[in-house]
Amino acid sequence: MSPSRRAVPLSAAAVLALALIVALLQVGRADAAPVSAAAGRLADLASDAREADGYVYGLTDDTGRTMDAAEIRQAEDGTYLAVYHTVLDEGPLPPAASAPPHPRRRGPPPPPAPFPTSTDLVHWTRRHDFGPGTHQATLAKDPAGGWILAFERDPRNHIAIRGYAGLDALLAGDARRSFDAPLTLSRCAEGTPAITAIRGDTVELTGHYRSGCDIDRQLRATLTDFTTWHAEPDPALDTALRSWGSGGNIGDRSPVTLDGRDLVVIEGQRLRDDFASWRTYIYDPRRGRADLLTLRTHGASTAFANPSVSLLTSPSGRPALLISAFIPQEGAADGEAGQMLFWRSLKG
Repeated sequence: MSPSRRAVPLSAAAVLALALIVALLQVGRADAAPVSAAAGRLADLASDAREADGYVYGLTDDTGRTMDAAEIRQAEDGTYLAVYHTVLDEGPLPPAASAPPHPRRRGPPPPPAPFPTSTDLVHWTRRHDFGPGTHQATLAKDPAGGWILAFERDPRNHIAIRGYAGLDALLAGDARRSFDAPLTLSRCAEGTPAITAIRGDTVELTGHYRSGCDIDRQLRATLTDFTTWHAEPDPALDTALRSWGSGGNIGDRSPVTLDGRDLVVIEGQRLRDDFASWRTYIYDPRRGRADLLTLRTHGASTAFANPSVSLLTSPSGRPALLISAFIPQEGAADGEAGQMLFWRSLKG
């Protein structure tokens, strides 16, 4: 190599300058254009509880039980429906169990996933439970007139699905069809399901699996005729969140269609075992990319988990987007720990 082309070592000042440029590029990414117009609109609607038409922190039902990881749906008669679980704090985790990634569950399995109803999104009346060892539940309306429930079930954390003929059967807890999925991607745990579509006799879902019995990664699955189960990894979703520095678990997610575009609101943990590092993202499957959703609360909480979004009619009678998220104690402002709900009217 000639002297004129020798590599020149960088000075300390040059190294610092380069590091500053990289840092500025990373900061700039958060302010970059959204991956799609629909994702940008969702971010505008879902980012600030302080601008909400209504909100509640530390959500509980009429029995005083916390409504952790609550997902909200609405029946045709306007009644609001919720599925959630309540955390127990009674000693160490059983070594054979794979707990919901947050809030961390200790001791025996949680009580049966409760099912309450509400007329105002703030006050909830408990109707019944879905059975022992059920948590991380999700609910979807069947176009044929029924309801489909999916949840993570102990022991041997796995996905279970139940079919209800109609609202009365759902309110009574009378399932017409049932299926408990085998563990196919992990021998340790598969769970936190979300129902993405119901097409005839096929239920399409997403969820997570405990990759290598070590860390939560994403899956997609189908259940056909309540008899045939197929699950496979969803590496594109994992990659989209890992590009944002999610080095821990990638877990719960919620699909939503806004302005004709399918989107996913999903949680990612930046640091393993650090509950203060849970963040929320908007993923656009068509682009295979994610945006950071910077949630703002009245007290400036910083960590958010188990996100869920729903399109419904608000208590004031307007079309609205409802956002539900669990605020871990480690990232909570005073008075904001626990389940948060807020909703905003859709305009235009």
